Amino acid sequence: MNSEGLQYVSDTSGTPIAVIVPISLWKEIQSERETAYLLNSETMKQRLLAAKDRQDGLSLESVCEKLGI
Repeated sequence: MNSEGLQYVSDTSGTPIAVIVPISLWKEIQSERETAYLLNSETMKQRLLAAKDRQDGLSLESVCEKLGI
């Protein structure tokens, strides 16, 4: 996780009280939190691992063609 671009907000005495985070870093943090939440459940963990290894999906082009879009 890259902390480049963080901006610290300080109170009048100079004590840091908050951080402004670039949106790209915020999205990365949120994604990691969602993954950690899902991995807390053994059932979801097994489903995610199975989905990761699955190779039998359809391409976007194939789906669009089948749907006529």
